[in-house]
Amino acid sequence: MSLDRDRLLRWFREGRARSREVFAIPKPEAYYDRPIELRNPIVFYEGHLPAFAVNTLIKLSLGQQGVDAGYEVLFERGIDPESIDAAKPTSEQWPSRRCVQEYGTKADELIERALREAPIDDDGGEAAVAILEHEQMHQETLLYMFHAMPYERKTARKPLGRWSGGLSGRRRAESPSLHIPAGIATIGNDGEFGWDNEFPAHRVEVPAFEIDRHNVTNGQYLDYMNATGAEAPHFWVRRDGEWLWRGMFALIPLPLDAPVYATYDEADAFARWRGKQVPSEAQYHRAAFGTPSGVERRHPWGDEPPDATRGNFDFSNWDPVPVGSYPSGASAWGVHDLVGNGWEWTSTIFEGFKGFQPMRSYPNYSVDFFDGKHHVLKGASPATARDLVRRSFRNWFRPNYPYVFATFRCASCIDETHGNKSV
Repeated sequence: MSLDRDRLLRWFREGRARSREVFAIPKPEAYYDRPIELRNPIVFYEGHLPAFAVNTLIKLSLGQQGVDAGYEVLFERGIDPESIDAAKPTSEQWPSRRCVQEYGTKADELIERALREAPIDDDGGEAAVAILEHEQMHQETLLYMFHAMPYERKTARKPLGRWSGGLSGRRRAESPSLHIPAGIATIGNDGEFGWDNEFPAHRVEVPAFEIDRHNVTNGQYLDYMNATGAEAPHFWVRRDGEWLWRGMFALIPLPLDAPVYATYDEADAFARWRGKQVPSEAQYHRAAFGTPSGVERRHPWGDEPPDATRGNFDFSNWDPVPVGSYPSGASAWGVHDLVGNGWEWTSTIFEGFKGFQPMRSYPNYSVDFFDGKHHVLKGASPATARDLVRRSFRNWFRPNYPYVFATFRCASCIDETHGNKSV
């Protein structure tokens, strides 16, 4: 991988600046809050970002001394418990915000010096890029955490990217299913930077299937709830008999044409109710990047880089927008919003591909989660940085985790010999 140090420095500074904007959302008195009991308090994350950069690039990759050994243990790694009862914060006694920010300033100076002068290409630049993408991933984690905070504990701010639209209460007609013929899907990374679970690239034969043109909307999910008595998703709130959307900075009338944010368990139950299933990772790839000619695209829309016309990502909005709002981001088959507006649940259990090798700069990144208890998600959400929008990127969460900006669509297999659907 060719290293452009000036670009890496810009990327690092932009990432740190965006993180400061994100950390300005909670009011100062909320600094030690745990907006989600399954995660550490806010203070942990402000220390974790610089500590991870020091541990990964300075100490592990370059073999140099860090800034504060105690902080680099305290803020080393987050938690992913199975239940609230199992969630134990890393520390009972957190440092003051002043001390955490002073540590961050010293760490930033050390990282900048390394990006300018150190032999960061000895590992092909893996550690340098890893710390940059890691910060962007945690910006999204923070934003879905802050979504769950009481409004009086945070300060409203403008979106961090480009404002591209808003929500509405209209109801979209039932999303048609599109036929995707049998073909090959290339899954994995073939050479650019990627996290270890993205490698190696391999080809998968995907039988014919049908898939929804659009994600399941709030309106469709409301119909399902009314028909089955299912409980509402985390992002919904009931007030005076009306359903509202838990937006970042305000409750608003439920946007019926926006994608529903749901857990995998909720998605799976809905799909079964419709006589369908949640797509597999391979089906997602075939629907997103395949074409009738057999040539695979870099992105659903083609090989052009991601931009604001292709989807709701890169911090353009705090919340989802109506499905189908980015027609220029549709795939060759006409499937919309495969990147942006919400991560896409898949039925695939998160595990390493055949030939998996842990990455040198972060050997525990993936392997601890190859436990059969996490599902792969693909695509992107409104809070996913543009740099993470690549075909091979894989996200993962527990099937009952309700806080992530994750949506879904339904699929069904087809027996092309007889034209029959199967699930």
